[in-house]
Amino acid sequence: MADDAWVVELDGRSVRVTSPDKVFFSALGATKADLVRYYLAVGEPFLRAMRGRPTMLQRFPDGASGKSFFQKRVPAGAPDWLQTAIVSTPNGTTSNALVLADLAHVVWAVNLGCLGFHPWPSRADDLDHVDELRLDLDPQPGVAFDRVREAAAVTKELLDEVGVPAGAKSTASRGIHIYARLIPRWDAIQMRAAAVAIARELERRRPDLLTAAWWKEERGDRVFVDFNQNAPHKTVFGAWSARARVGGQVSTPFAWDELETIDPDALTIETVPGRVTELGDPWAGLLDGDDGATIEPFLAWSDRDLAAGLGDAPWPPVYPKMPGEPPRVAPSRAKKS
Repeated sequence: MADDAWVVELDGRSVRVTSPDKVFFSALGATKADLVRYYLAVGEPFLRAMRGRPTMLQRFPDGASGKSFFQKRVPAGAPDWLQTAIVSTPNGTTSNALVLADLAHVVWAVNLGCLGFHPWPSRADDLDHVDELRLDLDPQPGVAFDRVREAAAVTKELLDEVGVPAGAKSTASRGIHIYARLIPRWDAIQMRAAAVAIARELERRRPDLLTAAWWKEERGDRVFVDFNQNAPHKTVFGAWSARARVGGQVSTPFAWDELETIDPDALTIETVPGRVTELGDPWAGLLDGDDGATIEPFLAWSDRDLAAGLGDAPWPPVYPKMPGEPPRVAPSRAKKS
Protein backbone atom coordinates (compact mmCIF):
# COMPACT_ATOMS: atom_id res chain seq x y z
CA MET A 1 0.00 0.00 0.00
CA ALA A 2 1.24 3.51 -0.78
CA ASP A 3 -0.52 6.87 -0.42
CA ASP A 4 -3.65 4.94 0.57
CA ALA A 5 -3.59 3.18 -2.78
CA TRP A 6 -2.80 -0.32 -3.97
CA VAL A 7 -1.17 -0.48 -7.40
CA VAL A 8 -2.09 -3.73 -9.12
CA GLU A 9 0.09 -4.86 -12.03
CA LEU A 10 -2.11 -6.62 -14.59
CA ASP A 11 -1.99 -7.26 -18.31
CA GLY A 12 0.92 -4.86 -18.71
CA ARG A 13 -0.96 -2.09 -16.90
CA SER A 14 -0.60 -0.46 -13.49
CA VAL A 15 -4.09 -0.05 -12.04
CA ARG A 16 -4.52 2.07 -8.90
CA VAL A 17 -7.02 0.89 -6.32
CA THR A 18 -7.76 3.81 -4.03
CA SER A 19 -9.14 3.37 -0.49
CA PRO A 20 -8.51 -0.39 -0.66
CA ASP A 21 -9.55 -0.85 2.98
CA LYS A 22 -13.01 0.65 2.47
CA VAL A 23 -15.61 -1.90 3.59
CA PHE A 24 -17.84 -2.88 0.67
CA PHE A 25 -19.75 -5.80 2.22
CA SER A 26 -20.57 -5.11 5.86
CA ALA A 27 -21.82 -8.59 6.80
CA LEU A 28 -18.50 -10.05 5.68
CA GLY A 29 -16.29 -7.15 6.66
CA ALA A 30 -14.95 -7.46 3.13
CA THR A 31 -13.21 -4.49 1.52
CA LYS A 32 -12.64 -3.10 -1.93
CA ALA A 33 -9.28 -4.89 -1.93
CA ASP A 34 -11.05 -8.16 -1.08
CA LEU A 35 -13.33 -7.66 -4.08
CA VAL A 36 -10.33 -7.10 -6.33
CA ARG A 37 -8.77 -10.32 -5.00
CA TYR A 38 -12.03 -12.14 -5.70
CA TYR A 39 -11.99 -11.15 -9.39
CA LEU A 40 -8.33 -12.07 -9.69
CA ALA A 41 -9.16 -15.51 -8.25
CA VAL A 42 -12.02 -16.16 -10.70
CA GLY A 43 -10.48 -14.28 -13.61
CA GLU A 44 -10.47 -17.17 -16.07
CA PRO A 45 -14.17 -18.13 -15.87
CA PHE A 46 -15.19 -14.48 -15.48
CA LEU A 47 -13.46 -13.47 -18.71
CA ARG A 48 -14.69 -16.59 -20.49
CA ALA A 49 -18.23 -15.32 -19.90
CA MET A 50 -17.65 -11.57 -20.21
CA ARG A 51 -14.60 -10.82 -22.35
CA GLY A 52 -15.17 -8.59 -25.36
CA ARG A 53 -18.65 -7.46 -24.32
CA PRO A 54 -19.73 -3.85 -23.81
CA THR A 55 -20.73 -3.58 -20.19
CA MET A 56 -22.83 -1.23 -18.10
CA LEU A 57 -21.45 -0.57 -14.63
CA GLN A 58 -23.60 -0.48 -11.51
CA ARG A 59 -21.60 1.70 -9.15
CA PHE A 60 -21.78 1.78 -5.35
CA PRO A 61 -18.97 4.17 -4.35
CA ASP A 62 -19.60 3.56 -0.63
CA GLY A 63 -20.15 -0.19 -0.88
CA ALA A 64 -23.20 -2.41 -0.93
CA SER A 65 -24.99 -0.45 1.81
CA GLY A 66 -24.62 2.89 0.04
CA LYS A 67 -26.32 4.71 -2.81
CA SER A 68 -25.85 3.57 -6.38
CA PHE A 69 -26.18 4.60 -10.00
CA PHE A 70 -25.85 2.95 -13.41
CA GLN A 71 -23.16 4.14 -15.79
CA LYS A 72 -23.11 3.23 -19.47
CA ARG A 73 -20.55 5.85 -20.48
CA VAL A 74 -16.89 5.61 -19.58
CA PRO A 75 -16.24 8.74 -17.49
CA ALA A 76 -13.99 11.57 -18.54
CA GLY A 77 -10.41 11.13 -17.48
CA ALA A 78 -10.43 7.36 -17.95
CA PRO A 79 -7.13 5.75 -19.00
CA ASP A 80 -6.49 5.86 -22.73
CA TRP A 81 -5.85 2.10 -22.77
CA LEU A 82 -9.45 1.26 -21.90
CA GLN A 83 -11.30 -0.50 -24.70
CA THR A 84 -14.76 0.89 -25.42
CA ALA A 85 -17.62 0.46 -27.87
CA ILE A 86 -20.40 2.78 -29.01
CA VAL A 87 -23.74 1.30 -27.95
CA SER A 88 -27.29 2.62 -28.27
CA THR A 89 -30.13 2.98 -25.81
CA PRO A 90 -33.81 2.30 -26.59
CA ASN A 91 -34.43 6.00 -27.27
CA GLY A 92 -31.58 6.17 -29.77
CA THR A 93 -28.90 7.96 -27.77
CA THR A 94 -25.42 6.50 -27.80
CA SER A 95 -22.88 5.71 -25.10
CA ASN A 96 -19.19 4.93 -25.08
CA ALA A 97 -19.37 1.76 -22.99
CA LEU A 98 -16.55 -0.12 -21.32
CA VAL A 99 -15.52 -3.37 -23.03
CA LEU A 100 -14.21 -6.00 -20.61
CA ALA A 101 -11.04 -6.86 -22.48
CA ASP A 102 -8.97 -8.21 -19.59
CA LEU A 103 -8.63 -8.16 -15.81
CA ALA A 104 -7.04 -4.72 -15.82
CA HIS A 105 -10.36 -3.38 -17.13
CA VAL A 106 -12.22 -5.27 -14.40
CA VAL A 107 -10.03 -3.92 -11.59
CA TRP A 108 -10.30 -0.40 -13.00
CA ALA A 109 -14.10 -0.69 -12.78
CA VAL A 110 -14.00 -2.18 -9.26
CA ASN A 111 -11.96 0.83 -8.16
CA LEU A 112 -14.93 2.98 -9.19
CA GLY A 113 -17.14 0.96 -6.85
CA CYS A 114 -18.62 -1.34 -9.48
CA LEU A 115 -20.81 -3.93 -7.73
CA GLY A 116 -22.50 -5.39 -10.75
CA PHE A 117 -21.27 -5.84 -14.31
CA HIS A 118 -24.18 -5.83 -16.80
CA PRO A 119 -22.88 -7.06 -20.19
CA TRP A 120 -24.56 -6.79 -23.58
CA PRO A 121 -25.69 -10.06 -25.23
CA SER A 122 -23.44 -9.28 -28.19
CA ARG A 123 -19.75 -8.65 -28.64
CA ALA A 124 -18.09 -5.33 -29.33
CA ASP A 125 -16.88 -6.54 -32.73
CA ASP A 126 -20.41 -7.54 -33.86
CA LEU A 127 -23.01 -5.45 -32.06
CA ASP A 128 -25.68 -6.12 -34.68
CA HIS A 129 -25.95 -9.82 -33.81
CA VAL A 130 -26.84 -11.43 -30.49
CA ASP A 131 -24.86 -14.49 -29.42
CA GLU A 132 -26.58 -15.25 -26.09
CA LEU A 133 -30.10 -16.26 -25.16
CA ARG A 134 -30.81 -15.14 -21.59
CA LEU A 135 -33.86 -16.46 -19.77
CA ASP A 136 -34.55 -14.72 -16.46
CA LEU A 137 -36.66 -16.88 -14.14
CA ASP A 138 -38.10 -14.28 -11.78
CA PRO A 139 -40.12 -15.59 -8.80
CA GLN A 140 -43.04 -13.44 -7.78
CA PRO A 141 -43.36 -12.32 -4.14
CA GLY A 142 -43.84 -15.26 -1.80
CA VAL A 143 -42.61 -17.88 -4.29
CA ALA A 144 -40.05 -20.18 -2.64
CA PHE A 145 -36.71 -20.94 -4.26
CA ASP A 146 -37.67 -24.61 -4.64
CA ARG A 147 -40.24 -23.45 -7.19
CA VAL A 148 -37.52 -21.58 -9.07
CA ARG A 149 -35.44 -24.77 -9.13
CA GLU A 150 -38.43 -26.61 -10.61
CA ALA A 151 -38.94 -23.86 -13.19
CA ALA A 152 -35.29 -24.14 -14.22
CA ALA A 153 -35.62 -27.91 -14.64
CA VAL A 154 -38.69 -27.49 -16.86
CA THR A 155 -36.86 -24.86 -18.93
CA LYS A 156 -33.84 -27.10 -19.40
CA GLU A 157 -36.11 -29.96 -20.49
CA LEU A 158 -37.67 -27.74 -23.16
CA LEU A 159 -34.30 -26.53 -24.44
CA ASP A 160 -32.98 -30.09 -24.48
CA GLU A 161 -35.91 -31.16 -26.67
CA VAL A 162 -34.86 -28.75 -29.42
CA GLY A 163 -31.15 -29.43 -29.01
CA VAL A 164 -30.09 -26.12 -27.45
CA PRO A 165 -27.42 -26.64 -24.74
CA ALA A 166 -27.89 -24.31 -21.79
CA GLY A 167 -26.24 -23.39 -18.52
CA ALA A 168 -27.70 -22.03 -15.29
CA LYS A 169 -26.49 -19.48 -12.77
CA SER A 170 -27.80 -17.96 -9.59
CA THR A 171 -28.77 -14.30 -9.81
CA ALA A 172 -27.21 -13.68 -6.36
CA SER A 173 -30.76 -12.91 -5.30
CA ARG A 174 -34.01 -14.91 -5.62
CA GLY A 175 -33.98 -16.13 -9.22
CA ILE A 176 -32.07 -18.21 -11.74
CA HIS A 177 -30.72 -17.18 -15.14
CA ILE A 178 -30.49 -19.70 -17.96
CA TYR A 179 -28.08 -18.99 -20.82
CA ALA A 180 -27.48 -20.52 -24.24
CA ARG A 181 -24.64 -19.64 -26.61
CA LEU A 182 -25.93 -18.81 -30.10
CA ILE A 183 -24.61 -18.56 -33.59
CA PRO A 184 -24.28 -14.76 -34.07
CA ARG A 185 -26.79 -14.65 -36.91
CA TRP A 186 -29.91 -13.00 -35.46
CA ASP A 187 -30.56 -9.47 -34.26
CA ALA A 188 -32.09 -8.50 -30.91
CA ILE A 189 -35.62 -8.08 -32.35
CA GLN A 190 -35.54 -11.70 -33.52
CA MET A 191 -33.98 -12.79 -30.23
CA ARG A 192 -36.76 -11.19 -28.22
CA ALA A 193 -39.40 -12.82 -30.46
CA ALA A 194 -37.77 -16.18 -29.73
CA ALA A 195 -37.75 -15.45 -25.99
CA VAL A 196 -41.45 -14.51 -26.04
CA ALA A 197 -42.22 -17.80 -27.80
CA ILE A 198 -40.18 -19.76 -25.24
CA ALA A 199 -41.95 -18.05 -22.33
CA ARG A 200 -45.38 -18.81 -23.82
CA GLU A 201 -44.48 -22.43 -24.50
CA LEU A 202 -43.24 -22.86 -20.91
CA GLU A 203 -46.50 -21.41 -19.62
CA ARG A 204 -48.51 -23.80 -21.79
CA ARG A 205 -46.61 -26.76 -20.37
CA ARG A 206 -46.71 -25.71 -16.73
CA PRO A 207 -49.32 -22.98 -16.20
CA ASP A 208 -49.28 -23.77 -12.49
CA LEU A 209 -45.59 -22.92 -12.22
CA LEU A 210 -44.54 -20.59 -15.05
CA THR A 211 -46.04 -17.47 -16.57
CA ALA A 212 -45.34 -15.24 -19.56
CA ALA A 213 -47.65 -12.50 -18.24
CA TRP A 214 -45.95 -9.11 -18.47
CA TRP A 215 -48.41 -7.44 -16.09
CA LYS A 216 -47.69 -8.27 -12.46
CA GLU A 217 -51.39 -8.47 -11.59
CA GLU A 218 -51.70 -11.49 -13.91
CA ARG A 219 -48.69 -13.49 -12.70
CA GLY A 220 -50.04 -14.88 -9.44
CA ASP A 221 -47.68 -16.97 -7.29
CA ARG A 222 -45.68 -18.26 -10.23
CA VAL A 223 -42.23 -17.80 -11.78
CA PHE A 224 -42.19 -15.16 -14.49
CA VAL A 225 -40.10 -15.87 -17.60
CA ASP A 226 -38.88 -12.34 -18.32
CA PHE A 227 -38.65 -12.37 -22.10
CA ASN A 228 -37.99 -8.62 -22.24
CA GLN A 229 -34.49 -9.18 -20.87
CA ASN A 230 -33.75 -10.07 -24.51
CA ALA A 231 -35.05 -6.77 -25.93
CA PRO A 232 -32.57 -4.63 -27.89
CA HIS A 233 -29.96 -2.87 -25.74
CA LYS A 234 -30.99 -4.77 -22.61
CA THR A 235 -28.29 -6.01 -20.29
CA VAL A 236 -28.42 -8.73 -17.64
CA PHE A 237 -26.44 -9.10 -14.42
CA GLY A 238 -23.24 -10.85 -15.43
CA ALA A 239 -21.90 -14.29 -14.56
CA TRP A 240 -19.40 -14.35 -11.68
CA SER A 241 -20.32 -10.76 -10.84
CA ALA A 242 -20.60 -9.74 -7.18
CA ARG A 243 -23.96 -8.17 -6.32
CA ALA A 244 -24.52 -5.27 -3.97
CA ARG A 245 -25.65 -7.34 -1.00
CA VAL A 246 -23.98 -6.97 2.38
CA GLY A 247 -23.11 -10.66 2.31
CA GLY A 248 -21.10 -10.32 -0.91
CA GLN A 249 -23.24 -12.77 -2.91
CA VAL A 250 -22.10 -13.66 -6.42
CA SER A 251 -24.13 -14.53 -9.52
CA THR A 252 -22.61 -17.98 -9.84
CA PRO A 253 -22.82 -20.52 -12.68
CA PHE A 254 -23.49 -24.03 -11.43
CA ALA A 255 -23.76 -27.51 -12.92
CA TRP A 256 -27.22 -28.91 -13.61
CA ASP A 257 -26.66 -31.76 -11.17
CA GLU A 258 -26.35 -29.11 -8.43
CA LEU A 259 -29.78 -27.64 -9.13
CA GLU A 260 -31.51 -29.35 -6.20
CA THR A 261 -28.84 -28.38 -3.66
CA ILE A 262 -27.45 -25.00 -4.74
CA ASP A 263 -27.83 -22.28 -2.09
CA PRO A 264 -27.55 -18.81 -3.68
CA ASP A 265 -26.99 -17.07 -0.35
CA ALA A 266 -23.92 -19.23 0.33
CA LEU A 267 -22.23 -18.25 -2.96
CA THR A 268 -20.12 -15.25 -1.97
CA ILE A 269 -16.82 -13.61 -2.81
CA GLU A 270 -15.35 -15.71 0.02
CA THR A 271 -16.71 -19.11 -1.05
CA VAL A 272 -16.87 -18.98 -4.86
CA PRO A 273 -13.08 -19.01 -5.52
CA GLY A 274 -12.84 -22.30 -3.62
CA ARG A 275 -15.68 -23.74 -5.72
CA VAL A 276 -13.83 -22.80 -8.89
CA THR A 277 -10.62 -24.39 -7.63
CA GLU A 278 -12.45 -27.60 -6.69
CA LEU A 279 -15.06 -27.89 -9.44
CA GLY A 280 -13.77 -25.74 -12.29
CA ASP A 281 -16.02 -23.66 -14.52
CA PRO A 282 -19.38 -25.39 -15.15
CA TRP A 283 -19.88 -23.19 -18.22
CA ALA A 284 -16.52 -24.00 -19.83
CA GLY A 285 -18.00 -26.49 -22.29
CA LEU A 286 -20.92 -24.18 -23.01
CA LEU A 287 -18.82 -21.12 -23.83
CA ASP A 288 -15.59 -22.53 -25.24
CA GLY A 289 -15.21 -23.05 -28.95
CA ASP A 290 -16.94 -21.49 -31.95
CA ASP A 291 -20.10 -23.59 -31.97
CA GLY A 292 -23.41 -22.00 -31.08
CA ALA A 293 -27.07 -22.93 -31.12
CA THR A 294 -29.82 -21.89 -33.51
CA ILE A 295 -33.02 -20.10 -32.51
CA GLU A 296 -34.91 -21.23 -35.62
CA PRO A 297 -37.19 -23.62 -33.63
CA PHE A 298 -38.21 -20.74 -31.35
CA LEU A 299 -38.81 -18.40 -34.28
CA ALA A 300 -41.07 -21.09 -35.77
CA TRP A 301 -43.02 -21.13 -32.49
CA SER A 302 -43.26 -17.33 -32.72
CA ASP A 303 -44.66 -17.53 -36.27
CA ARG A 304 -47.14 -20.17 -35.09
CA ASP A 305 -48.33 -17.97 -32.23
CA LEU A 306 -48.68 -14.92 -34.44
CA ALA A 307 -50.66 -16.94 -36.99
CA ALA A 308 -52.95 -18.09 -34.18
CA GLY A 309 -53.69 -14.47 -33.32
CA LEU A 310 -51.62 -14.13 -30.16
CA GLY A 311 -49.76 -11.04 -31.33
CA ASP A 312 -46.68 -9.53 -29.75
CA ALA A 313 -46.18 -9.26 -26.00
CA PRO A 314 -45.86 -5.85 -24.32
CA TRP A 315 -42.53 -4.06 -24.42
CA PRO A 316 -40.98 -2.15 -21.49
CA PRO A 317 -42.13 1.49 -21.23
CA VAL A 318 -38.73 2.94 -22.21
CA TYR A 319 -39.11 1.58 -25.76
CA PRO A 320 -41.00 3.33 -28.56
CA LYS A 321 -44.29 1.77 -29.54
CA MET A 322 -43.50 -1.36 -31.52
CA PRO A 323 -45.41 -2.81 -34.52
CA GLY A 324 -48.07 -5.31 -33.46
CA GLU A 325 -47.65 -4.52 -29.78
CA PRO A 326 -50.79 -4.56 -27.59
CA PRO A 327 -51.75 -1.45 -25.62
CA ARG A 328 -49.33 -0.62 -22.83
CA VAL A 329 -51.89 -0.54 -20.06
CA ALA A 330 -52.48 -3.00 -17.25
CA PRO A 331 -55.61 -5.13 -17.82
CA SER A 332 -57.32 -3.75 -14.69
CA ARG A 333 -56.81 -0.16 -15.85
CA ALA A 334 -57.97 -0.99 -19.37
CA LYS A 335 -61.13 -2.54 -17.95
CA LYS A 336 -61.88 0.59 -15.90
CA SER A 337 -61.31 2.78 -18.94
